Amino acid sequence: MKWQDKRVLVTGAGGFIGSHLVDELLNKGAEITAFVHYNARSDWGMLEERYNKRIPNLKVIAGDITDSLFVKKAVSGKEYVFHLAALVGIPYSYAAPESYINTNIKGTLNIMQACLDAGVDRVVHTSTSEVYGSAQYTPIDEKHPLQAQSPYSASKIGADKIAESFYCSFGLPITTIRPFNTFGPRQSTRAVIPTIITQALTANFIKLGSLTPVRDLTFVADTVQGFIKFAESPKTIGKTINIGSGHGVSIGELAALIIKKVNPNASIICDNERIRPDKSEVMQLICDNRWAKDLAGWEPQYSLQDGLSLTIDWMKEHISSYKTGHYTV
Repeated sequence: MKWQDKRVLVTGAGGFIGSHLVDELLNKGAEITAFVHYNARSDWGMLEERYNKRIPNLKVIAGDITDSLFVKKAVSGKEYVFHLAALVGIPYSYAAPESYINTNIKGTLNIMQACLDAGVDRVVHTSTSEVYGSAQYTPIDEKHPLQAQSPYSASKIGADKIAESFYCSFGLPITTIRPFNTFGPRQSTRAVIPTIITQALTANFIKLGSLTPVRDLTFVADTVQGFIKFAESPKTIGKTINIGSGHGVSIGELAALIIKKVNPNASIICDNERIRPDKSEVMQLICDNRWAKDLAGWEPQYSLQDGLSLTIDWMKEHISSYKTGHYTV
């Protein structure tokens, strides 16, 4: 499939994965409308420094996906919609659960209804591996039960089911992509890898919560290729499909890898503020990615070591943009 001049909307375009997706779609010649969250500073998030001058094929709009009228105008005339806008981060969902319901569920409903009304060709909706909760078996395939172990994961389960219902009820051509833990340049310290790297770059101690949870880590360039391949493949319509490396690493092992690369003198300190409630912590997430390969020809191209090296290099150059002594929820 050729993306040249395709009319594409990316919601959440100012975010970590969204900004990388915008980069790749622009490289392919698509005509992009980047939907970022409105703020009084006119800040475009991760697009700010990259596209603060007018460039061909990119229009940035600022709004809120909970506003159905604004969403309807944003979707109008688009052929492809990539829906990434969401409130993410588990700890903040303990403090503000209603915000997650409004943004993740109501916002997704607005996107799906607008896409149905506009007759878009394809919709790719973003899920998360957190909807699986602690694994009942590994690797986790798409048939694994869904378990809401945090308000965040509950809101994403709701959003996924809204998307599914629009396919089943109205035939909306939608694919749900379910990334496991994506990492890479531009990621905030709400995620564990930037948390470890930024602390290791600026101090000889690293504050972490539990070291025993296991995560499946995928470099952002691979995740972005998943979005694009899923949008291109007719076999993925109506499906929810995992994206992940297929390999697990504990937080303790991950921290040791990063410390070795960044600051061998650093040591780990347990910070009780960062420990999640026992029943909310997801202990093991390892992806079964066979369906992604079978339906869309997707396979990860970056190893964990290579991805970490690229991420560390980027964060060294941008360390001043991080609040390194602050615990970001």
